[in-house]
Amino acid sequence: MSRTANRVGMAPRLPRLPNMRASLGRAVRPGGPKPTPIIPRQNVAGRALTLVIAIMTFLCCLTTGAVSLVADAATRWQSQIAREATIQIRPGEDFDMAEALQRARTIAAEFPGVIDTQIIDDEETSRLLEPWLGTGLDLSELPVPRLILLTIDETSPPDFPALRAALTAEIENLSLDDHRSWVDRLVKMAGTTIVIGITVLVMMIIATILTVVFATRGAMAGNDPIIEVLHFVGAEARFIAREFRRHFLLIGLRGAVTGGGVALLIFGLFHVWSLNAMATPEGDQTSALFGNFAIGLTGWLGVGGLIIMIAALTAITSHVTVLNYLGEMDRRALEQR
Repeated sequence: MSRTANRVGMAPRLPRLPNMRASLGRAVRPGGPKPTPIIPRQNVAGRALTLVIAIMTFLCCLTTGAVSLVADAATRWQSQIAREATIQIRPGEDFDMAEALQRARTIAAEFPGVIDTQIIDDEETSRLLEPWLGTGLDLSELPVPRLILLTIDETSPPDFPALRAALTAEIENLSLDDHRSWVDRLVKMAGTTIVIGITVLVMMIIATILTVVFATRGAMAGNDPIIEVLHFVGAEARFIAREFRRHFLLIGLRGAVTGGGVALLIFGLFHVWSLNAMATPEGDQTSALFGNFAIGLTGWLGVGGLIIMIAALTAITSHVTVLNYLGEMDRRALEQR
């Protein structure tokens, strides 16, 4: 019968065996040999795919952490805009800087919408200039502008044009900066960075899915004779797909946990390092922009979600790929009849 079928181009159809699913899922007898899995549990392809998924997950988690860091910084910048402003007084000839600072502070403090005023003293001014001019500065010998920090009522901010006019009418060489212009540019830059980061994240996830598709088809091709026999003796496509799905779910979970765990470890170490590195003038400037480099709850949840999502996508992708592969096998068999 087999020879006759092969001569006319028909694939032999073996009789369906009873309890196929049960016979493939358990040992023959206690202490006896266990059935060989469709896919070898440990092989070169599986280890290579685990490493690829770990690398892709690591890069995805780094991207998520960076996007979270930039988003938190942008939110903090916008909050600072609403509650702070700065008065700058530049020195000049025969100009009493101390008296000018006090007058400007008095005018600003009496203005509606200003909660508090603080003159940046010589010591703090020297600290701000230390990253560029070094230590041991004598501000009396340098034409260094002096600053007054204003705390603004966020719910009822002052009329900045009116405040600026009142200050400049009384004190020369004075300017009022509400920080809106440069912080708006930083926020726009942060928004662009977030969009780029999300785009890169989506592309890496797509690359991971394609990698799993190729790996699944490779595993199917390597085990094609076994799968074909199982399929044509009665093993359902869903059963075979479930075996592959379980196999690739474990691979995806191992790779995702490894890559995500390494990323979380790097985030934690970098956070600890930044806490120590911020105790410098340069660190103060960096901290003003990015904080203490903590990704926050959103970043941690995003990394955890990525680990689960990549493992699930690996299983789902392999399941769909196997079903499509078996469908193609059935179509080829029908065409040969």
